[in-house]
Amino acid sequence: MTVRRALTALALMASLPAAAQQQAAAPAVAPLPRVALDTTAGRIVIEADTQHAPVTAGNFLKYVDGKRLDGVVFYRAVKVAPQFGFVQFGTNGDPKRVLPPIKHEPTTQTGLHHTSGAISVARFEPGSARGDFTISVGDQSPSLDADPSKPGDNLGYAAFGHVVEGMDVVEKILDTPVSPTATVNGAFKGQVPQQTITVVTARRVPPAP
Repeated sequence: MTVRRALTALALMASLPAAAQQQAAAPAVAPLPRVALDTTAGRIVIEADTQHAPVTAGNFLKYVDGKRLDGVVFYRAVKVAPQFGFVQFGTNGDPKRVLPPIKHEPTTQTGLHHTSGAISVARFEPGSARGDFTISVGDQSPSLDADPSKPGDNLGYAAFGHVVEGMDVVEKILDTPVSPTATVNGAFKGQVPQQTITVVTARRVPPAP
C-alpha cells in the first residue's frame, strides 16, 4: 500500500462513527467447528467450543479427525427423571483408540456450563480425561460444574461444546431400556443400554454461517 493510499484509508476511518470504527478494526472471529455423529439412532451435530475450551475441544477433534470414534457405542444411559440425565459414549479404554490424557479445563476457567445439550469429557481424577464423552439432557449446572467452595475434588467436569442438532436423538438414547445386570468393565450396573447404539461415523461438517 502506498503512503497516499494509507493516508486515505486513515482519513476514511476517522470519518466513521466510533462504533463503526470498532467494528471495522475488530478481527474476524472464525466460526466454531462442528461435528456430526451419525449413529444408528440418528444424527447428532455438536459444536466444539475451541475458543473457550481449546484443550478439551481440541482433544475431541483429534479423536474425530483420527476416526477414533467410528464404531464406538453409547455404553451408558443415566436417566434420573424424564428428560433429565446423561448419555455416554467413547473409546471405553480401547488401547487402539485412546490418546494421551489431557489437562483439565474446569468450568470456572472456561465459563461453560453443563446446561441441556452440553458435551463434556469423562474423567477420574483431574488430568485423566481421554476419549469418553457425555451429553447432558436437562440443565445439570451447577452439579457437574466446578465448585471451589466444596471440599475435595471440586473441579467438576470439563464441558467443551453443545448439541446444535439432534437433541431428540440424544433423548431417544437416554430413553433406551437398560439392562438390570449388564456392566461395562465391571461398572455402570443398571445403566447399560440393552440396545446397542453405535456411532457409525464422526466427521466434521461445515460450521454455522
